[in-house]
Amino acid sequence: MKEMRYNIAINGYGRIGQSILRAIYSSPFRSKFKIVAINDLAGIETLTYLTRYDTTHGRFPYPLRCNGDFLQIGEDKIRVINEPEPTRLPWRELDVDLLFECSGSFVERKIAEQHIKSGTKRLLLSHPATPEVDATIVYGYNQSLLRSDHRIVSTASCTTNCVVPILHLLDRELGIENGVTTTIHSAMNDQPVIDSYHHTNLRLTRSALHSIIPVDTGLARGIDRLMPQLANRFECLHLRVPTINVSVMDLSINVQRATTAMEVNQIMQREAQGALHGLVGYTEEPHASVDFNTDPRSSIVDGTQTRVCGGRLVKMLCWFDNEWGFANRMLDVANNWLDLNGQANM
Repeated sequence: MKEMRYNIAINGYGRIGQSILRAIYSSPFRSKFKIVAINDLAGIETLTYLTRYDTTHGRFPYPLRCNGDFLQIGEDKIRVINEPEPTRLPWRELDVDLLFECSGSFVERKIAEQHIKSGTKRLLLSHPATPEVDATIVYGYNQSLLRSDHRIVSTASCTTNCVVPILHLLDRELGIENGVTTTIHSAMNDQPVIDSYHHTNLRLTRSALHSIIPVDTGLARGIDRLMPQLANRFECLHLRVPTINVSVMDLSINVQRATTAMEVNQIMQREAQGALHGLVGYTEEPHASVDFNTDPRSSIVDGTQTRVCGGRLVKMLCWFDNEWGFANRMLDVANNWLDLNGQANM
């Protein structure tokens, strides 16, 4: 039976939008997902350049060029649109099966629905959204909640995708009382290179190159929503550090029964080699963050850093590529969601 091919569009061609395109072209999804359009406010020459050269993930491995209003990759022609108003986007004309919404601007359902009204059949958000969306999916944890009649779905955040599978394993095996997470995250494009006023959060006016900068995080709300059995049991901190990619989650968790660092690591290693292979990793090598650049997994447990204090306080470090890992989970969710629609039409 011939595999279906789906028309895909990307709205917002920043770090995640670019990673989505690169991940499609470097995976088996290339034969299944046909990128028909990119909408971004930057000109086509800029988008072509940013696709060809990437400081973080390297040079694009396929020939590409501008061809009128199209970004051409080999024989594939991707229409480039510069339209700020979602109601004017040609998703119906292009018969878009799924739109990757990577601008970060569509948090509320009633605003995100503008893309549905413009003709895309499904909208997948690259950021947390309000509860009115059809589902928030962390692949490897709750993708079974996806339904073929869903229209607007969120993939939460890179930090949520990192931590939720780990919390699920710890809660299942040891029982979680409560905990604190500290995300140590690479700099992002809402930070200036040098001190510059461009944000109401005064910490985000400071140079990303020279400081470790605390910022607000909604991770605790995400844990509460996705794991209601752990509601109100977590506090979360977030630090930005002067690196351009790869982050690490520092977990401090009180568990319900006595354990050891060896047992915790055995749990993580077993799952990384079993049910969560390709999504969660485990290592005992002496790594630095750069070793996980362009790593497609959601979370890699560093077993050398696991500690247990007093039998019930578990300390862990989990690495993740906050761009590439998250982009690959978006592709997994998209693939699962579209396949459900194909099955419903059989």
